Amino acid sequence: MTEQLVDARALSKLKWRCRRGLLENDLFVERFFARHEATLTENQMQGLLALMDLSDNDLLDLLLARREPEGELDREDVQRVLRELREPAASA
Repeated sequence: MTEQLVDARALSKLKWRCRRGLLENDLFVERFFARHEATLTENQMQGLLALMDLSDNDLLDLLLARREPEGELDREDVQRVLRELREPAASA
């Protein structure tokens, strides 16, 4: 089963929604979009939107693996996007 890709308009809205108050979070999100923007699926978008509902500090704790998703966030789409967000930058 192939996953539905996000269209350009939805991607633009998603990028706007993902803007954060903490630079550290923005850096994780920017790296994620640099890697996955062209192939972003609806499933990834839903996981990312769920993470964007968190406060900046709670999101940073997840991105830095200080915590793991719990409750409503402990679901496959969120886990997948979180793994992708945590992927280290490629060394130069």
